[in-house]
Amino acid sequence: MQKISLFLWYDSQAEEAAEFYTSVFKNSKMGNVTKYNEESAKASGRPKDSVMTIAFEIDGYNFTAINGGPVFKINPSISFFYHSNDEKEIDHLWSKLSEGGKVLMELNKYDWSHKYGWVQDKFGLSWQLMLTENEIKYKITPSLLFTGKVFGKAEAAMNFYLSVFKNSKVESVYKYPDDEKSVMYEDFLLEGNKFAAMDGAGEHNFVFNEAISFVVSCETQEKVDYYWEKLSAVPQAEMCGWLKDKFGISWQVVPSVLNKLLGDKDGKKSQRVMQAMLQMKKLNIDVLQKAFEGN
Repeated sequence: MQKISLFLWYDSQAEEAAEFYTSVFKNSKMGNVTKYNEESAKASGRPKDSVMTIAFEIDGYNFTAINGGPVFKINPSISFFYHSNDEKEIDHLWSKLSEGGKVLMELNKYDWSHKYGWVQDKFGLSWQLMLTENEIKYKITPSLLFTGKVFGKAEAAMNFYLSVFKNSKVESVYKYPDDEKSVMYEDFLLEGNKFAAMDGAGEHNFVFNEAISFVVSCETQEKVDYYWEKLSAVPQAEMCGWLKDKFGISWQVVPSVLNKLLGDKDGKKSQRVMQAMLQMKKLNIDVLQKAFEGN
């Protein structure tokens, strides 16, 4: 099971976005769908029995999209590298992802790749498509762009995450030649997931927000407590398993059993779990389990 997965916040386009991505990327598939029950609909203002979340997978990487209303908007502060050895695949993806979207860097030859382009698709999600001749172990790599108040903190963030996630290591770090305090590009592994990070110099009209968050799946309460204590740095952002770290990046620390409890066919059980969860900041497995059982 993937320890760290991605969570995407949409106003009401989650299903459309998931269907689009699974039609564009060849090694992809749709996953489970959850719907708003009475409690979650009341809390969110969404229609009861409408789709709440939809899971999908691209090249083994797990995503979940939510119809959460116009609270957060996806921006390029977190983008996704997609590596391929096949030039036709890169051209195909560029054609599909750029349609109705915004080109951030033209698909062209650069020093680091014979063919590379950066595009923000019609749903706001940003992709960095890269043709490579090397063996590809990680087709998709989330990339963090540190701008504004956190500019210059990419390396500090990487070292912090390496200290939090035990199964981790540095892959590479490249500094700007004229500013060795800033990172031009770095990549690292956390629990089997590859991440990249860069410091974004200059003016940017975006910063990290809750529209894209990383979900940490925990088998035990001990793990929930550990990651919550290590990552949470903004008390006012804590809600229903969500937190924000000291760099402004959002995480969800979630018991791995939660999807099973919320997805139970007995609507009364899942509704009790949702009601209990809505009262929490850090999630408590025992309380959720007791709510499920009606205790």
